[in-house]
Amino acid sequence: MVEALLAKKAENVVSIDLRQLPEAVTQYFVICDCSSTTQVRAVALGVEEAVEKKLGEEPWHVEGIEHLQWVLLDYVDVVVHIFLTPMRHFYQLEELWSDGQLVEHSA
Repeated sequence: MVEALLAKKAENVVSIDLRQLPEAVTQYFVICDCSSTTQVRAVALGVEEAVEKKLGEEPWHVEGIEHLQWVLLDYVDVVVHIFLTPMRHFYQLEELWSDGQLVEHSA
């Protein structure tokens, strides 16, 4: 998933390991942001295609694809959050889940 995000030029890609947090709803969050709604769509579709091709899995649930401000791809154990940059700054998921282990990813 991280590779697919980076391949589509997503920015500020991080993963948060949530496995040690009893209140966590998943094992990992993968978070990135994009500068335009066009890029948000391209990144979301790129992740879906890459995961389908490599793992044969489709997301269990998808949210936000209509408005492209914050797209959530829920693969149960991993939830990918693709934000339009201002929305990422507003919601600050990294701060909300700061007890998890954060890893920054770059190309």
